[in-house]
Amino acid sequence: MKEQNLAGALRAGLIGVLAGAVVGMASAWVPAQTVGDEAEMERLQGRAEEAIANGDAEGAAMSSGKAALMAAQLAKRHPDSRASVLFQGAEALFRGQEQAYRALALFQRAGGQPPASSGVCSTIQLAKQYLNHSVRLLSEQGAATTDLNLAQRSTHLQATTAEWVKTVEGMIADFQCG
Repeated sequence: MKEQNLAGALRAGLIGVLAGAVVGMASAWVPAQTVGDEAEMERLQGRAEEAIANGDAEGAAMSSGKAALMAAQLAKRHPDSRASVLFQGAEALFRGQEQAYRALALFQRAGGQPPASSGVCSTIQLAKQYLNHSVRLLSEQGAATTDLNLAQRSTHLQATTAEWVKTVEGMIADFQCG
């Protein structure tokens, strides 16, 4: 009985932490009115937030993956520019979120008991790699830009990525992944 309560508390805690970490993403692109692919990227991030808030880690992973695809398309539309680097950083952030959600879904499907399987642990490690890549891209981009709008977006994404790095490190500890 204690193990079931621990597993339930762990699941509820992880979902709460993930939901809290993604709440800030809704305002990632607020400074400017957006249309087209940027608006679609925002909408997909909103869907991911809703899905994880409803306990649907698989749905959140799918929406984050689609947001990453939109960010990649936006990066390709701005070749060799600071905006391209910003969108590449966003893509890496969204891929990190996608993998974290996938790891949570796998963990839940396996019963939610630590220690997690090697599949869960490798998926959460992949999330960490994507987030570290996002940190590098966004710090390079933020330091190099003089465009105020890009600087604001970069600052927000850097803060969100930093929150996600902490979240994923917490998940690694909760899953008991070495």
